[in-house]
Amino acid sequence: MNPMYMPPRVLSAEVPTYHISHLRKFGFGVPEPNRAVLHAVDIVQSTEPDGGGYFIGVKADPPESPIGYRVTFFDRPLLEPPRCSSYCSGASYAALMTALDLLLATSRLSLSEEVLEAVRMQEPNGGRREDTVKLYGWWNADGPGSFYALCGFTQMGIRVSPKDALPGDFCNINWVKGPGHSVVFLGWEKTPEGEPGMRFWSSQVSTNGLGDKTVPVSSIAGFVFTRLTAPGKLAMLDPNLKMERMKVTYDVPERRAPSAGPATKTPPRS
Repeated sequence: MNPMYMPPRVLSAEVPTYHISHLRKFGFGVPEPNRAVLHAVDIVQSTEPDGGGYFIGVKADPPESPIGYRVTFFDRPLLEPPRCSSYCSGASYAALMTALDLLLATSRLSLSEEVLEAVRMQEPNGGRREDTVKLYGWWNADGPGSFYALCGFTQMGIRVSPKDALPGDFCNINWVKGPGHSVVFLGWEKTPEGEPGMRFWSSQVSTNGLGDKTVPVSSIAGFVFTRLTAPGKLAMLDPNLKMERMKVTYDVPERRAPSAGPATKTPPRS
C-alpha cells in the first residue's frame, strides 16, 4: 500500500455496497462532525436501500433531482424532488445538511430566514439553483465544490491532505478518464484485484444511485479533501456573499507528477 495512505479500517468484503452501518463501521476515533456526517450517510441511504437510481439531465422533463426525497433542515424541506433519483453532489450535500441538522438541532442556535433560504437545494419556486448561487450552488459548482462551500462560502470547514483524511470527510475527485465526482470519504483499502483503493459513499451509475464504491487510486488524477469543523458558523453566513471562484491545486496520488494548474471545469458528477 502506498505510504501516503492510511491502512484500511475495514475490508470491502466485510461491508456491502448498500448498508446503513457507516457510523458503526467507520466512525471510531473520528471527530464529532465526521461522526455526524457518517450518521447522516446512514439516514440518506436508508431512504433508498437499493440505490434509488442515478440520473442527470438539466433539460430533461422532469428535470434531474439532486436527491430523491424531501431532505429537511430545521424541519423545513430543502427541495421538492422532481424525481426519485439522485446524482453525486446532491447526495453528498444531503449528507452535509443532515449532519448539520443532527449537530445543530439541540444547540439553540438561531438561524435567520435568509440563512434558511440560502441552504435550499432548489429555488423557492422549484426551479434549479444555479451553480455558485448560495450554499448549494457553490457545493454543486464545477471543480472542488465541497471546498468552495465549506472553506470559502461558509468558513465551516478546512482542507486536509489525503494522508490525514478521515472517514466522514468530503472529497472532490478528478478522474484520469471522465468527469469529476463529489463523495463522502470512507477509507483506503485494496480493490478486489489487490490494488491500492479508495472507498467512498455517493451516488453513481455503477451503484444505481446511493451506495458505497471502491476505486483504484490509479484511476484518480487528483482530489481535494474537506472536513466540516465549525458547523456553528452557519449562523454567521452572509447569503449574499459575492465570492470569486478560487484556483485550487488538487492533491495528486503519489507516483503521479503533481500539477499546479487550476481546478478543472468539468462538473463534479459521475
